[in-house]
Amino acid sequence: IALATPLPSRPSPLTRRLSPIYGGRREGLRPLRSNGLPDKSTDLPKYQEDLEKKFVEKRVEMLDEDQDFKSKASPIGSVGGTAPLGKYWDPASFSREADANQVKRYREAELTHGRVAMLGALGFLTQEKFHPLFGGDIDGPAVYHFQKIQEMSPLFWYPVFLAIAIAELGRARIGWEEPSGGSIFGLREGYEPGNLGFDPLGLYPSDPKAAIDMKNKELNNGRLAMVGLLGMIVQELVTGKPIAS
Repeated sequence: IALATPLPSRPSPLTRRLSPIYGGRREGLRPLRSNGLPDKSTDLPKYQEDLEKKFVEKRVEMLDEDQDFKSKASPIGSVGGTAPLGKYWDPASFSREADANQVKRYREAELTHGRVAMLGALGFLTQEKFHPLFGGDIDGPAVYHFQKIQEMSPLFWYPVFLAIAIAELGRARIGWEEPSGGSIFGLREGYEPGNLGFDPLGLYPSDPKAAIDMKNKELNNGRLAMVGLLGMIVQELVTGKPIAS
């Protein structure tokens, strides 16, 4: 609003009171009379421009300090906070009333859904062009393939669901507290959300800075994949045609 609203032709009393705040001195500004108004020789547009510039700089500085404070106080730190959204991006204020365990569960859910979405987006496009199972008869928009497989082989999904259940049980035993001795929804003390120790190719870097960079890449690609997969599903439901057609 401050940037979209033009300054008045004469500084308001509020503007005259606030102008010394930015640095305490009017460096770079023309001298003012004792009543706070510019001299006749003062370039008023230049004064307004400098004042607006200082206001914007101070506002950006305050926002940076606020995000620095939130990222340092957060149990997940600044991981996931990247440009241009800042170090701590929470526009819906989900973390405002959440405790440390709940914030970590939010990050666990974000990582999990992001990983599933990355695999799903890749599979969504691949299976529309390459589908050798079931004699190649499963064709058309990928959004309807689940139902087609169910019709052709009703028992196909049972081992798939069993495999998913085993994977989820393994994840729960690594990161989640035992229901008998802790909270049903509580994460283990010291558990880093998403870190299941699964790195068969040894890609996780030992350098802390490089590790944070890789975590940010995974989060950002997962976020993009969730939005992208949603868009592909909606598009096929609306058009009834494959994405790759």
